[in-house]
Amino acid sequence: MHFEVVTVVPETVEGYLGASILGRAAEAGTVSFGVTPMRDFGEGKHRQVDDSPYGGGSGMVMKPGPVVDAIEAARAAAPAGERVRVLLMSPAGTPFDRAVAGRLAADCDRLVLVCGRYEGIDARVEDHVDELVSVGDFVLTGGELAALVVVDAVSRLVPGVLGNDASAAEESFEGPLLEYPQYTRPRNFRGHAVPDILLSGDHAKVDRWRLDQAVRRTIERRPDLLGDRATLPEEISELLETLDSAPNSK
Repeated sequence: MHFEVVTVVPETVEGYLGASILGRAAEAGTVSFGVTPMRDFGEGKHRQVDDSPYGGGSGMVMKPGPVVDAIEAARAAAPAGERVRVLLMSPAGTPFDRAVAGRLAADCDRLVLVCGRYEGIDARVEDHVDELVSVGDFVLTGGELAALVVVDAVSRLVPGVLGNDASAAEESFEGPLLEYPQYTRPRNFRGHAVPDILLSGDHAKVDRWRLDQAVRRTIERRPDLLGDRATLPEEISELLETLDSAPNSK
């Protein structure tokens, strides 16, 4: 799978894409990354990509010409037959979550992620993208951080990127539960010990404990994830009933 980031400031994303898990996956050829510098398509001798907004107001707005030209160049770079989808990072977009990441990983061979800057992008650019995506209800200086969030989350779902594909299946948001707590050495750290069950060697009991902890953690921190209990897997429903009937349960 290929990810192409369209941005005015390529240096803000290049380092991250070349580091750690993503960097190793790129070296192995499992995924690939590219950056399309928007200023290459800027206007005039200064490669201008922004201008003052019609109707007045503070700040500058990104011009449609350079942005659309960069998008079209990124689309044109895709080999014939590739499934390409262009995303515009925008606080007005579809909320990005695990389901959206899974859809993009399954349905696309190439993702083009367009990053805005300044006070925003000329609204006519939206006619040239496939989808607007938001990573949260807040405003960033630019779309690059949002694009990296999408790249990272989608990449992890591409087979071979994590090395152990089971890792992705066991993480938070792969089901209705947050992930159970994890521990490693030392056994005791500043008065807090690793739960004995994890040292027992009884894998069935460990699995049951992890499920119990995941349910408790979800109830405490993200009860909204549980939704309609009637649709939950039987073992989760049974645990919830046990916790509901326990003394001092919340």
